[in-house]
Amino acid sequence: MKLAIRFFLFASLLIAYNAKAQVKPPFWNDIQNFKKQDSATPPPQHAILFVGSSSFTKWADVQSYFPSYPIINRGFGGSSLPDVIRYANDIIFPYHPKQVVIYCGENDLAASDTVTAATVVSRFKELFMLIRNKMPGENIVFVSLKPSPSRQKLTPKMEDANAQIKQFLAMQKSTSFVDVYHLMLTPDGKPQPGIYLQDNLHMNASGYAIWRKAIEPVLMK
Repeated sequence: MKLAIRFFLFASLLIAYNAKAQVKPPFWNDIQNFKKQDSATPPPQHAILFVGSSSFTKWADVQSYFPSYPIINRGFGGSSLPDVIRYANDIIFPYHPKQVVIYCGENDLAASDTVTAATVVSRFKELFMLIRNKMPGENIVFVSLKPSPSRQKLTPKMEDANAQIKQFLAMQKSTSFVDVYHLMLTPDGKPQPGIYLQDNLHMNASGYAIWRKAIEPVLMK
């Protein structure tokens, strides 16, 4: 009887361990898809890497906006800064980019009321230093958080995070802060109509046209 109980407990523990081992971290499938793409069609080395959340993911034709620059787009929708940090060894460093363009932090604020502007800034600094420690002197660009109509309640936090990150980058070498936030507002300070999709979160071609004009001057030849 005791042997049967021991075997049952061992089997239960083994099942629980295997089940836990099979649980993948968030966005694991997205990262594996990137690796499959890279295996099928190796991307260029020393290109400009766009990394971050869905505003980059949905910019599927980003290369056509910057025809003179080799672009690798590794945005994965729904991601926050900790996710980009988690997968840096998979989606940043293998490409040996000459420049990293980051759009991320908006989902961090939307995830929980407990996430503050200071939280986003701290996470960005962690990602920044991770890149700098691995690739000293790397040119790093941060695209400001955008004024998404569906997230207007987050406006104070977004403006605060943008201001702090801008101030931080101003004290670093080989960096740029691209302010798309104010370019996407009307003269009375409201999000421009006609530049977002129906979800009032993601942009249409008109929104990305604004981004192109703002980002292109800081891209490296």
